[in-house]
Amino acid sequence: MRIHREGYPTLVTVSSVLAILNVLTWRKNISWLIFPFSLIVWIFFARFFRNPSRTTPDIPDTIFSPADGTIVDIQTVHEPEYFDGERLKISIYMSALNVHVNRVPLKGRVRYVKYHPGKYLVAFHPKASELNERCTIVFADADGREVLVRQIAGLLARRIVTYSKVGQSVAAGQELGFIKFGSRCDVFLPVSATPLVSLEQKVTGGESAIARL
Repeated sequence: MRIHREGYPTLVTVSSVLAILNVLTWRKNISWLIFPFSLIVWIFFARFFRNPSRTTPDIPDTIFSPADGTIVDIQTVHEPEYFDGERLKISIYMSALNVHVNRVPLKGRVRYVKYHPGKYLVAFHPKASELNERCTIVFADADGREVLVRQIAGLLARRIVTYSKVGQSVAAGQELGFIKFGSRCDVFLPVSATPLVSLEQKVTGGESAIARL
């Protein structure tokens, strides 16, 4: 299992704490319980930061999911930060069991990146997209069609990492960033886009087609 680089500091800390706990309880009657508990905790964190290889299909005019998770919202909304207009929004909720690597939804160039500090409402809260800690990234394809991805922190997520830089050329499926411990990604598309997913559908970041431009 390949571990994402964002997980190394956390795994070192978790490993150190668990090692100390096991040493302190080695001669006590509860040591037989602490070791398997420690092993389960370590495996949980290692799996959370897993970074599986993904192959993104080469399909023209297709938007791929920026995250692993479940489709929780598909609707036309007003997007005020960048477009200031109506857009088709597709929201993907990531549980603590999902891969939390975020990926670029289409081939093109980065036009806009902005981080916003904020609250930590549960990720599926209707106002999370506007009030929570978040980062907005806008990509444009070769025809100038723009797609906005918003990384949104959740109740437990306390750190959003974004690798994209304005002006950078990107390929569909490459790493966009990482969100730690439960979160959401919103994708804002032109209203003319055709959704290829339905509510409660499971999607895979960098592989599942979610819309067609």
